[in-house]
Amino acid sequence: MARIDVLLPVRNGLPYLGAAIASIRRQSVRDWRLLILDHGSTDGSREVAERHADADRRIEVHDGAYTSGLAELLNFGLARCDGRYVMRHDADDLCLPDRMAQTMAGFAQHPGMAVISGQAELIDASDARIGQLRLPIGSARLTAASLFRNPISHPALTMDRAQIGRLGAQYGRDFLGMLPDEQQPQVDGLAEDYLMFGQLALLGLCVNLGRPLIRYRWHAANVSSMRTREQVRLSLRISRYLARAFCRIHALPDFDPAPFCNHGGQLLDLPDGPDFDAQFHVIAGALRRGLGASSQLERELRYRHTLARRSLPCMLLRYAHFRRQYPAETGEWLTLRSWLLRRLPGRALLKAA
Repeated sequence: MARIDVLLPVRNGLPYLGAAIASIRRQSVRDWRLLILDHGSTDGSREVAERHADADRRIEVHDGAYTSGLAELLNFGLARCDGRYVMRHDADDLCLPDRMAQTMAGFAQHPGMAVISGQAELIDASDARIGQLRLPIGSARLTAASLFRNPISHPALTMDRAQIGRLGAQYGRDFLGMLPDEQQPQVDGLAEDYLMFGQLALLGLCVNLGRPLIRYRWHAANVSSMRTREQVRLSLRISRYLARAFCRIHALPDFDPAPFCNHGGQLLDLPDGPDFDAQFHVIAGALRRGLGASSQLERELRYRHTLARRSLPCMLLRYAHFRRQYPAETGEWLTLRSWLLRRLPGRALLKAA
């Protein structure tokens, strides 16, 4: 039995799969087992996986072709894990060499956490560095942020298997049981990670480390770039579910997080806009009552306040005040920029701002 089981799902990932596997084999921690979950590949990915398995007895290839979607495939993999920890990795990303070591140190530093994730370097299809994924740090931030977007990098996370098992957590399924059956979502793909780890974040069981753990590949074949609109709609459903569950947990009146969600760096055009200041104060009060006062929560609320009044001068002014106090995280300026670009006849004013 290895200390860390690694779940790597793949379906026709031939261009990058070999490098992804090699990055796991180069880890400074050696006590791991890699479970490659083949989802019916037809491009030679399975053969690449099997060659690595022949060369390294810690690698296993499992046939998951019969599973209906990514959520079921990952649950299929979870059921076959027996290590203390379960690490996720994608077939087109690269682990930094000390990813496992840094993650194990993170669990030691944050006892009781169910999930440790972290930051990521962004690379393109040819491995060139194109940026950095900057995500919130601190369990209170992740709890609040999870109501408005997915603040946890799924390809960079590792789970404590005992904690996951105790809660009955699975991909794509409600396991909190706070809402009636008809209000419990089931998600087969696109946002199965957001549903699972959003629930864990509501319980205060998730932390992001402050350093990069992986090199995250952004290219035209990313699911998140190919099916953005569908993913945003599904993520909004999950945000509303998480908000209702949060209110049940803390005995608070329901609120709708939709005006302040920025899934995929997009703001929704809602019929009851453009002024959401009143709704913001309702949500801010609920979060302060549910989570208690903290600098982590106030940072999240300050950013959401920039989205509350949809006018060009107000949004830019509020964002400028916000940035004087806090460093930017991934998606924050992109959200404002994309909304403004949809409304400006030209880009000169935005460039000047």
